[in-house]
Amino acid sequence: MTDQRELDRLLDAFFVEGSNELADRVIDGALDQIGEVQQRRANRVPRGLRTMPMPFRLAAAAVIGGLAVGTALYLIRPPSGAGTSSPTPAASASPGEPAETPTPQPRPTGPMAFGRQIQTATMLADGRVLVAGGYDDNDEALASVELYDPTTNAFGETSSLADARGLHTATLLADGRVLIAGGGPASWLSASAAYLASAEVYDPTTGTFSPTGSMTTSRDGHTATLLSDGRVLMTGGNDLGDHGVASAELYDPETGIFTATGSMTTARALHTATLLSDGRVLIVGGDPAAWTFSGPYHASAEVYDPATGTFTATGSMAVGRELHAASLLSDGRVLVTGGVTESLHATSLDSAELYDPETGTFSPTGPMTDGRVFQTATMLSDGRVLIAGGLAQGRVYANNPRFLASAEVYDPTTGTFAATGPMADMRAYHTATMLADGRVMIIAGAVDNGLTTLASAEIYDPVTGTFGPAG
Repeated sequence: MTDQRELDRLLDAFFVEGSNELADRVIDGALDQIGEVQQRRANRVPRGLRTMPMPFRLAAAAVIGGLAVGTALYLIRPPSGAGTSSPTPAASASPGEPAETPTPQPRPTGPMAFGRQIQTATMLADGRVLVAGGYDDNDEALASVELYDPTTNAFGETSSLADARGLHTATLLADGRVLIAGGGPASWLSASAAYLASAEVYDPTTGTFSPTGSMTTSRDGHTATLLSDGRVLMTGGNDLGDHGVASAELYDPETGIFTATGSMTTARALHTATLLSDGRVLIVGGDPAAWTFSGPYHASAEVYDPATGTFTATGSMAVGRELHAASLLSDGRVLVTGGVTESLHATSLDSAELYDPETGTFSPTGPMTDGRVFQTATMLSDGRVLIAGGLAQGRVYANNPRFLASAEVYDPTTGTFAATGPMADMRAYHTATMLADGRVMIIAGAVDNGLTTLASAEIYDPVTGTFGPAG
């Protein structure tokens, strides 16, 4: 099957060389791509096409539209959405030469050097925030890492990851280092994407990454949870064969080694894992197989006991969910919010549920003011939970008019959500990190049908209920 990059190259070559060079291989490649690429997110528009004058783009629409009717028109739609900068255009090619693939360039539209989505953001012991990896506008995995310093309100560079990765996990260890594990290239670009088993550790005292033991299996879309004894529990995700897995493993920071532990009762990815007050870990929902499009997704939940190394089933949610959020409340209950339940184009859920570890059951609460998927949920110092951003019309980026700038706050004393904010930028698949002073930092994410990754960041003040710029 012609991959996305080859399609981009062929289309760019067509616009450089003229219609006389539109060989059968171009037509076949375009139709093959349209028919076979999984629509996990919006299909990308070739950069040469996106940056051409409008008359040429309209001519392209006529040609490709004649070949593949409405499906091709979907491929060549222009970007739309929030007022953010356009992606960096590809370097122009000489006649007869394919356009070069652009390299990530610093973006002047935000405090960070690079726009990114599906990255990790971890507050270090000294209050700085480590922003690592993710994907750029081309869905290329990033190795770049940036540090936010709240004392200067600025981002700065630090050492890069050894392996470019997104959909990985980042865990602050008890000794102040950060464990980065798994993830890798964007799996939706290729069925043979090389998810990583590798892991590396960031030392904030030296500002460098160093390798550590590898996981027992490659994973993306998994979870990582710091246990009370300092070990890290890795659960589920997708493996190299693009299968959802039930396996779990433990990382010991003393030895730098991963070892297998009991498997989950159910294979799942894109689920949540929450450390309970008693030291056990609650696993909720998720995808039963790798990036299932039709659903339904898991309503089931299970609990890991580190004392026995085993998982046991617990009560199920009222509805199956994936790509939801889970937050430990101050009273020990767990708030589960949003996500999607049925299919690729299903409306995002506005429902929320509470898990009570004393009874092992879920009960309804809320609902939220907006249905959301790819949102963040952050426990505030006063016990409330901040829910920010996401998509309101299901998990597909393409032609999605509902990238959200809105935010809301859950009050566990009343069981209700109330609007707050909003953010300055619409964003999905961003990160949210509680700062040492109780404010919440929102970083990067995607907008504009996923064609633009944000370099912007903003900070939520729970006292005023407003967002302000960061960096």
